[in-house]
Amino acid sequence: MIRKTFKTFTNLILIFMSLLIAGFIAGLGLLWYFGRDLPDYNQLEKYDPPVVTRMHAGDGNLFAEYAHEKRMFVPIEAIPKKVIDTFLAVEDKNFFIHPGLDWTGIARAFASNVLGYFKKSRTTMGGSTITQQVAKNFLLTSERTLTRKIKEAILSLRIEKTFSKRKILELYLNEIYLGSGTYGIASAALKYFNKSLEQLTPAECAYIAGLPKAPSNYHPKRHYKAALKRRNWVITRMFEEKIITQQEALHAVSTPIILGKRKANVIDTNYFAEHIRQEVIKKYGEETFYRGGLSVRTTLDSKLQKLADRTLRKGLIRYDRRFGWRGPLRRISLENWETSLSKVPPPAGLKPWSLAVVLKSDVNEASIGLYENGEIIHGIISLGDMTWAKKHRIQPSTGYPTTGPDIKSVSEVLNPGDVIAVQKVSGKNYSLEQIPEVNGAIIALDPHTGRILALDGGYRFNHSQFNRATQAKRQPGSVLKPLIYAAAFEKGYTPATMVLDAPIVMELGNGQVWKPQNITKKFYGLVPLREALENSYNLSILRVAQDVGMEKIEEFVKRLGAYDSFSHELANILGAEETTLLKLVTAYASFVNGGKKVIPVTIDRIQDRHGKSIYTASTRTYKSPGILPWKNQLPPTLEDSREQVMDPAHAYQIVSLLEGAVKRGTSKRGAVSNHNVAGKTGTSSNYFDTWFIGFSPNLVVGVVVGFDNPKSLGRYQTGATVAAPIFGDFIREALKGQPPIPFRIPSNIKFKRIKRKSKTVSQETFLEAFSSEDSSPEFSGLISDETNGIY
Repeated sequence: MIRKTFKTFTNLILIFMSLLIAGFIAGLGLLWYFGRDLPDYNQLEKYDPPVVTRMHAGDGNLFAEYAHEKRMFVPIEAIPKKVIDTFLAVEDKNFFIHPGLDWTGIARAFASNVLGYFKKSRTTMGGSTITQQVAKNFLLTSERTLTRKIKEAILSLRIEKTFSKRKILELYLNEIYLGSGTYGIASAALKYFNKSLEQLTPAECAYIAGLPKAPSNYHPKRHYKAALKRRNWVITRMFEEKIITQQEALHAVSTPIILGKRKANVIDTNYFAEHIRQEVIKKYGEETFYRGGLSVRTTLDSKLQKLADRTLRKGLIRYDRRFGWRGPLRRISLENWETSLSKVPPPAGLKPWSLAVVLKSDVNEASIGLYENGEIIHGIISLGDMTWAKKHRIQPSTGYPTTGPDIKSVSEVLNPGDVIAVQKVSGKNYSLEQIPEVNGAIIALDPHTGRILALDGGYRFNHSQFNRATQAKRQPGSVLKPLIYAAAFEKGYTPATMVLDAPIVMELGNGQVWKPQNITKKFYGLVPLREALENSYNLSILRVAQDVGMEKIEEFVKRLGAYDSFSHELANILGAEETTLLKLVTAYASFVNGGKKVIPVTIDRIQDRHGKSIYTASTRTYKSPGILPWKNQLPPTLEDSREQVMDPAHAYQIVSLLEGAVKRGTSKRGAVSNHNVAGKTGTSSNYFDTWFIGFSPNLVVGVVVGFDNPKSLGRYQTGATVAAPIFGDFIREALKGQPPIPFRIPSNIKFKRIKRKSKTVSQETFLEAFSSEDSSPEFSGLISDETNGIY
């Protein structure tokens, strides 16, 4: 019996050993089968996650972020212990003990899921460790299959043998998706609470640590109760794991979830940012831009950009109101008006205004209703706040805009049911607003470096993304004239040269005749070149251009960067050839800086994610004086490698002429008290586009205003009346508080006191600028009254 029992026992042992060996072999087979084509986990050593590209103004202010995945990489050494411990308490409390797989956790999850199945519960519990999540997120798909789980387990064991626990944690905490487009704990802290990781309270830390399970289900704005329940459960785990004290836990549980608000960017930089985005993508490609975590330091001046945004918008609204009220945005029924108004899509460009509906109107005021954030608001618009709202009309004979008579009653303009744009004035008082149809652009540029300090390409970026500063080609009108006269100076003309302003008739063929005129419809005879430019005479400059030659003028305007090509039609001298605002502002900058070539710059420096500079805009270099004894060592000097595109004397002569245009001529509205400012207006044919380009010694500013679908701005709506006031508003504020600086006078300029007499200007004695190389009779003093009239 004993022998039989022993034999049976021996057989059982043999069977068990056979099964064990067979299981071991089968296990090895499974490991080989599932592990033969696994991804290379060694790539995790060179983890380079997609991170956010940021744009900064020159003063360091962040104004734009771009990324497919909003992530900020934080090394494990910089992650606070409380954050790490909280995630471990929630996701994997045995992380520092298990070898990559937590058998206890797997068994617990299996039992819970089986129990849930019999209870018909939809809730399932996962048994994945942090290492398994790293394997899945980095190397595998998210498919819920047995094959994927086996591969995940194998990879987890291999990862644990290759990398330290801290490295695995670093990978996990930076890769994990935490909702609202954020990846990684640093981005989540900034997104949800506008804080760094070190600043998170226990309650905030608990909220973020509770997100990985189902981020979209725990957003406080959409699922506050679920988010609060989940956060409080995490707080309990924090207390159980002794991460926080009981008192801290009780305080955290009683704290509501309050999302932080990032400071709104009060500066509209959208046009500038889009321009930069296109430039960087052109240099490095979309992949690097959206995933590379670049730091782009731009030339933007936050103060000037804010000013440009405000003054351009103000000027466009000012012009728009000049031609009255075009009518309500739409009409709705006043029955359940709150619901109807809430369904009206806000038109592009509405902000910062609001939509309102007129409830009733009479002689003196209109009662309006607003529905914002679920709240009904009542207000009034008085007659005094809408006197501009005369009826908008178009003259049938000319196509020019005009207005009807002055309004005497609010009910002439507003009727019940009208949906309108309004702006709060004070209390219950609102003003009637209208999104302008007209559009425009403004650029401010440093003439010495070419750095673009401010750029606004339109009324609102969400209204139209077309950049009118860099993309819109328009006829410049008379702002081109200073370049023509500068070309004439190279042929020997001076500011004192007499030019003839008299009728010109040219046959164009097919029986057509061109008879150019001055805007005043008058002729001024023999006048000094200074007077011709200051008062923007057309006929005199056409004669100068004929003498100088179109080939010479084409070469000159291309040399300054105003055009890429310039046809030889004489009408182009009056600004018929289209170009962009940026090109003309760049050309004007050469006048201010002594005739140096200006290349516009928008990016100062680009750094990669590791802080290494991969691009710098500076092309100026330091010249060493050589190796000398220390006591005699000279400092290095800055070499100026900019191309000299015109004689410094000729550049200054144009500056002097344009100063006169601001003091006495067509550009008076660009004047700034106690500051030296020069500039020129421009108006294209039939008042389609209006321009003003002007400058102080250290700042060039250009403005253009016109309709995107070309049509007349109206009779006598010129650069002086439309664009110049915008320039004036900008430059006065930009120069406020700064000491007056004179324009720099080159060494080859000599001044001579001369006396001028013409048909339009009485006798006047003043200093005129001449080039010291000039041998013309004006400078030598050999001038007869008969030939040159005046000196």
